[in-house]
Amino acid sequence: RIHRTRDAVNCLNSVADFAITLMPQLSFSDVEFDAKRKQTRRDKFLAEMDKVVPWARLTALIEPVYPKGKGGRAPYALETMLRVHFMQQWFALSDPAMEEALYDMQSMRQFARLSLTRGGIPDETTILNFRHLLEKHQLANRFLEEINAMLAERGLLLKQGTIIDATFIEAPTSTKNASGKRDPEMHQAKKGNNWHFGMKAHIGTDAESGLVHSVQTTPANEHDVTQAHKLVHGREQAVFGDAGYTGVEKREDTQHIKATWHVAMKPSKRKAIKSESKRMGKTVERLEYLKAAVRSKVEHQFRIIKCQFGYQKARYKGLVKNTAQIVTLFALSNVWLVRNKLRPTG
Repeated sequence: RIHRTRDAVNCLNSVADFAITLMPQLSFSDVEFDAKRKQTRRDKFLAEMDKVVPWARLTALIEPVYPKGKGGRAPYALETMLRVHFMQQWFALSDPAMEEALYDMQSMRQFARLSLTRGGIPDETTILNFRHLLEKHQLANRFLEEINAMLAERGLLLKQGTIIDATFIEAPTSTKNASGKRDPEMHQAKKGNNWHFGMKAHIGTDAESGLVHSVQTTPANEHDVTQAHKLVHGREQAVFGDAGYTGVEKREDTQHIKATWHVAMKPSKRKAIKSESKRMGKTVERLEYLKAAVRSKVEHQFRIIKCQFGYQKARYKGLVKNTAQIVTLFALSNVWLVRNKLRPTG
């Protein structure tokens, strides 16, 4: 009987040891973090994005080009590096700042599935090399396509109408660098009484849901109307734009587009109509109000990347690197905009 009891105890201990090896081991800092009483806004944000971002579909795009680590040190897990890269975009962090944030903030380490005691923290060079890998293979555009494909499967991206618009992205104007010059790919442009130096982000959004389906970037001095034909997908029935797209339907590069253009009337023309006929002026004002109500959805995307994600100024030199970041930001803003509809129930 004693031998049978001892064998049973040994068997239970073996099962317990095997279960522990399968479970992720928690450090004291992990246990202390899980026991805190209040969730911060960062904790809630990361918990929401963890559930709604299609990690498996996005990592499948990177897997063919991600280094396998043969003959050297094993690389960090692909999904871990993607999570770190997305946190960089969400919190507007540079490579060194991202490394320090992973050391300082337990919530970020937990989201990236990293630990100070097991595996260590990727340094700024590793984070930089991963970003360069995405830029080299132009994976930001594929992220946007894959996320939009998922949203279309859920019935959230209808593509019956498109809203087009552009926004300035400021760039550093300082000449205190090795070349003593500003970024040659950036230019300045005037809007109203204000001058802007940098680039423009042109987007096309779904008129029903407000989700971005097309992104183009140009220097700041490029006129909005020149990019209109690149922001439509060809299957929409109507396209909405502000007064900056006046005359777009007469351009040679938009003749193949069969959709109806609804462009805002210039304020000077509206004022002239109102002065000629008060009744006609009220009709025009009502029509412009209805068009503006549709166009307002495109402003939500600009608010998300500038206010929610803190993207206030171009971080890198040249259009290529900044374009990759901007496209990634709009892809993530699509997920954030419809997160409540993507969140699992129960």
